[in-house]
Amino acid sequence: MEYKRGSILRRGRWSTFVFLLLTVHQCFGDIRYSIAEEIKRGSVVGSFSQDLGIDVKTLSTRRPRIEFEGSTRYCDINQKTGDLIVNERMDREELCGQKPSCALHFDFFLENPLELHRVTLEIQDVNDNFPTFPNEVMKLEIRESANKGERFSIDEALDTDTGVNSVQGYTLSANEHFTLSVHTSAETGKYAEIVLEHELDREKQDELSLILTAYDGGKPQKSGTVVIQVRVLDANDNVPVFTQSIYKVSVPENAPPGTAVVTVSASDADEGANGEVTYEFSHISIKTKNTFSIDPKSGEIKTKSMIDFEDTSSFELRVKAKDGAGQAASCKVIVDVADVNDNAPVILIKSFKSPLPENSPAGTEVALIYVQDRDSESNSKVRCSIEQNTYFKLSPSIKKHLSLITAVELDRETQSEYNITLIATDEGYPPLSSFQTITLIVSDVNDNQPVFEEQSYSSYVTENNKPGSSMCSVTARDPDWRQNGTVVYSLLPSDVNGVPVSSFLSINGDTGVIHAVRAFDYEQFRSFKVHVVARDNGSPPLSSNVTVSVFITDENDNSPQILYPAPAGNSLMTEMVPKAALAGSLVSKVIAVDADSGQNAWLSYQIVKSTDPGLFTIGLHSGEIRAQRDISESDSMKQNLVISVKDNGQPFLSTTCDVYLLISDNLAEVPQLKDMTYEDSSKLTSYLIIGLVSVSTFFLTFIILILAVRFCRSRKPRMMFDGAVAIPSAYFPPNYAEVDGAGTLRSSYNYDAYLTTGSRTSDFKFARSYNDSTLPADLTLTRCPDTLLEGSIMSLNTAGEANEVSLLSSEIPPFVPELFRCGRMGYVCGKYILGLNGLCHPIETVGLYSV
Repeated sequence: MEYKRGSILRRGRWSTFVFLLLTVHQCFGDIRYSIAEEIKRGSVVGSFSQDLGIDVKTLSTRRPRIEFEGSTRYCDINQKTGDLIVNERMDREELCGQKPSCALHFDFFLENPLELHRVTLEIQDVNDNFPTFPNEVMKLEIRESANKGERFSIDEALDTDTGVNSVQGYTLSANEHFTLSVHTSAETGKYAEIVLEHELDREKQDELSLILTAYDGGKPQKSGTVVIQVRVLDANDNVPVFTQSIYKVSVPENAPPGTAVVTVSASDADEGANGEVTYEFSHISIKTKNTFSIDPKSGEIKTKSMIDFEDTSSFELRVKAKDGAGQAASCKVIVDVADVNDNAPVILIKSFKSPLPENSPAGTEVALIYVQDRDSESNSKVRCSIEQNTYFKLSPSIKKHLSLITAVELDRETQSEYNITLIATDEGYPPLSSFQTITLIVSDVNDNQPVFEEQSYSSYVTENNKPGSSMCSVTARDPDWRQNGTVVYSLLPSDVNGVPVSSFLSINGDTGVIHAVRAFDYEQFRSFKVHVVARDNGSPPLSSNVTVSVFITDENDNSPQILYPAPAGNSLMTEMVPKAALAGSLVSKVIAVDADSGQNAWLSYQIVKSTDPGLFTIGLHSGEIRAQRDISESDSMKQNLVISVKDNGQPFLSTTCDVYLLISDNLAEVPQLKDMTYEDSSKLTSYLIIGLVSVSTFFLTFIILILAVRFCRSRKPRMMFDGAVAIPSAYFPPNYAEVDGAGTLRSSYNYDAYLTTGSRTSDFKFARSYNDSTLPADLTLTRCPDTLLEGSIMSLNTAGEANEVSLLSSEIPPFVPELFRCGRMGYVCGKYILGLNGLCHPIETVGLYSV
């Protein structure tokens, strides 16, 4: 790679000093580099730091940059070293076509102080293209009477490379009839003709085949070939003749495709096919062939595409006229492209300083402007002005640049910003104009406090959030500039439930993003407020604050809790189901609650395992266990149901419980209930025990069943309890959310409740349920004494009266852990009834018989 550093040209000192602006130093000059095309990206073209004597240590602070006139940035600058590097692939044939020289022009800028250098990058051609012919085979028809020395033109080879890399010559394969003559064209370079050296004889040989080779001068050399097929015809006495040897026309650059340019004409004195003339282009470049077309019969030449004067100002076309026998003549057509004022001036802002301090003196440079117009002559002459503005003016600078400077000292309190509209108009006809508006901000002192975008903010965060996660952001705007407009955020010290707010939240001082310091618990507290302060960095600083309300939303983090049946350690809770129960009969109910809220507390019930699948079903949302079909004698007496209670959260949480049911009509025929909690490891032992018990108790069971049927025929299903009994009530812990249809047993369901001491020989009837929430007229309750004796409990006699039953300490049932002032849970004691929480509740609030 090679590069050439051009001389740095400077104008007269008088023009330089006129436009020097106090502390700004301007240095303008020209630099020229040269590289080969197709060079790899990242390759170093040259070093600005060395060629311009720039200190590498201060280069980055001076903000060097490159400005191309087009949209493609072919080169870039290394901000650290000052090297000019290749940024995009550069194909010389694509950029410049067949032009003898190819160069890119761009500007190199430095600021603080300001320097401008015009850089020219010459792109050298490399031999990366082969010579090619328009067709693989060329056909010529030559009469046998052709004279020795007669010439026949052939299509030239084209090579998109330039200079020595383009076509340099031709060679013709050895033959006895033709030799090769090579010519040079100003537009297309080398082209060839074949010359007849020995007369042809159609009777001896009517066809000849020749190979023409075109080669370039590159290293390594590249070449292309074409086959010339010559057909010998009978005598053809005349050759086509053009009416003009040179046609010269002009076409405007804005001519649309299909515009007629000129019609060439040639005639042939022969008759028949030998006198028919056809036209075609000969010896023209690929670009010219893509721009123009010719009618082979009429000779009319038209444009195929738009013509741009700024790209090519003239074309030279060579047209060949051939008769039916292959005799040809040629002429030249020169097409001059007339410039049209079709390019409006372009205003480029090379440097712009904003904001500008309001105390800047008059004459301070605001922007460096460059105006260009691609047209030529008067169409490219441009006048530039400022639209209706008395605060700024334009002053000529070096190398066709303009400086926008202040005309007076600016005052921000009068006007904080200026919209400066630049107008550029050329002198073409009709004239074209362009506009460019720039906004200049005038810096201010700290006289504005930060203002929040909203009067208050709300943030919603899900409980169990990840500590450190962002919750929301607050934004305050300060119309001041620089440090006066820089806002810093902080939390105003306060307490949340007696704990400093810094233990819950933190805020990013730069962005205003609020983060959670720890995880929140919806069940602990659901909302709180904090105050955010926004303070600028002015002197003295100004501030404002805003309230941020934080709302904690519920998450499904609590599994359902089963209230009934309640776990009872080693003992179990069993309910009796009559043998005559019909399909749809209510046999029990599962009661559960969920500490979450909303849909996270919506509960659903499902039987996941049962002794006899299909015998019982459970309400999806009520938890009511009912007989799915009529109970038969063949059904197993002991029924164990595994109930799954699932909430409606995402993802859902669930828990399970066991419900033990006994299908029987008499207590006497009930085996040991505790046997339902487990099974003996040996099935044989179980069978033997069951057989012995069945035989020994059969007679006694038969008598008991007869007595039980008489007393229980008119009664409803009863519940049996062994061990600590938990009877469902309408009470819920205060922190549970009330959910309709779940977590409570409705008072409309009726039960006859029984209490057993474990001896299975006695039972106490303590409450009888009714559909109504009030007692019948003939049933009254006796108010229990204020203080009950130790071991005393209340029961109802057959007349419906409440009686106190005193028991010795030794007679207190083992399932009663402690006695309460108003008796055991479920005992009606005057106007009160004992609930699940161990507290007495008024009958009016819990329902008289809600158990």
